[in-house]
Amino acid sequence: MTSDHHAQEIQMLRSEIEMLMNERQSLLRATGAAAVFVANLDSESLPESTYAVADVLAHALNQLSEDSLRDALELVRPTVEAARSEAKKQEN
Repeated sequence: MTSDHHAQEIQMLRSEIEMLMNERQSLLRATGAAAVFVANLDSESLPESTYAVADVLAHALNQLSEDSLRDALELVRPTVEAARSEAKKQEN
């Protein structure tokens, strides 16, 4: 194997890892937002037609490792706090 070929493979692997890390960040953001949404949801106000989907989401969140869920919540915390702050400003 030539050093150019080896360098090219290393670069391809780096690119793939970077892509996977970016995808992980996107999935963590979605997961964190879903977890915050579920935590703040008033289940009494849900239409019955959404119970099954809400149950699927709740089970998916519960199956996450504690570390992954913590990472997800930490990632969305600034966005959630900013949104809540903005909502309070609009109320006043």
